[in-house]
Amino acid sequence: MNTPRNIETAVKQRYAAGAKQQEAALCCPVQYDKKYLEALPREVIERDYGCGDPSQHLRPGETVLDLGSGTGKICFIASQVVGPQGRVIGVDMTDDMLEVARRNAPLVAEKIGHANVEFRKGRIQDLALDLEALDAELKKNPITDANSFLAADALADDLRVKKPLVASDSIDVVVSNCVLNLVDPRSKRQLFDEIFRVLKLGGRAVISDIVCDEEVPEHLQLDPELWSGCISGALTEEGFLKAFHDAGFYGIRILKLDPTPWRTVEGIEFRSMTVEAFKGKQGPCFERHQAVIYKGPFKEVLDDDGHSMERGVRYAVCDKTYNLYKKAPYGDCFEFLDPLNDIPLAEAKPFDCTRTSRRHPKETKGQDYKATTAANSQCCDGGSCC
Repeated sequence: MNTPRNIETAVKQRYAAGAKQQEAALCCPVQYDKKYLEALPREVIERDYGCGDPSQHLRPGETVLDLGSGTGKICFIASQVVGPQGRVIGVDMTDDMLEVARRNAPLVAEKIGHANVEFRKGRIQDLALDLEALDAELKKNPITDANSFLAADALADDLRVKKPLVASDSIDVVVSNCVLNLVDPRSKRQLFDEIFRVLKLGGRAVISDIVCDEEVPEHLQLDPELWSGCISGALTEEGFLKAFHDAGFYGIRILKLDPTPWRTVEGIEFRSMTVEAFKGKQGPCFERHQAVIYKGPFKEVLDDDGHSMERGVRYAVCDKTYNLYKKAPYGDCFEFLDPLNDIPLAEAKPFDCTRTSRRHPKETKGQDYKATTAANSQCCDGGSCC
């Protein structure tokens, strides 16, 4: 029977071999922007194993974390996208992959004119534990008996707190390319929690991974070859989105879902999906008499906090939600109505976000609003109406 250790060993062995010699079965075809590939050494391009290109959703100046960075292809592309003001961190647990990535990093930096990429050794479901720092400590205090084993466990916990591999609230964008499915199911929740932890408030995850249209049966999950081949550990399309929601993300959307399966096993289709999800809905809610109007095209929508909104109706929202809706991915979906008289945040009262309620226009304009105005001599767009 597969255990987390058996799965991890199978993955490390197969990807260690993939770092030395290209293996076509580990990836599905991905079209990258050729201008970013010109600076990459051939072995980095040939020994990359992915199913999507999350780098195309990055912006200049961002700090990016790539989970399961392998030989560094996505990191080196991201380095060019974010530019010299940005920063890229790759995390991988396979020494052979890290060796290829680190050896080629100076070559790429010389070609693009800046060095902003580093590679760290760790497990993507445990981004706090620096495995190289742990290795160094264990060389000084090797495990020889039960007591030293327990001491090593305590040391790992201490390193997570005092010298985390990736600090909390430090990353603008977490990307990953066909790696999350390789993590054991019992560690999947921890994996998504870790992605959430390291992101800054307002940060986002852009993840490409293999998903399936039906649940993977147990006998396929017990096959180490299918595990390391991105099959057995795949979440369903619905389950993949739910994992982001359960970790606290909002604004979760599918950026790309391949229409054609990469592989079909026993009638189950496995295909690439790229998802974007945001961190930032946490925090207190305050009443500032703002209102939003859902513009359509659907008659009614339900947001991530359970608020149901009909098209064309003014709804009361807290200040936090009001500002979240102004940003991606919601901005084009709403009209925003500011109060006539601004309420300073320091004077705002708590808002009950567990309810969904309409906002009467007088709440936004003020109960004493009695203005009467003449018709404007210009059309609303600033031109002449006649």
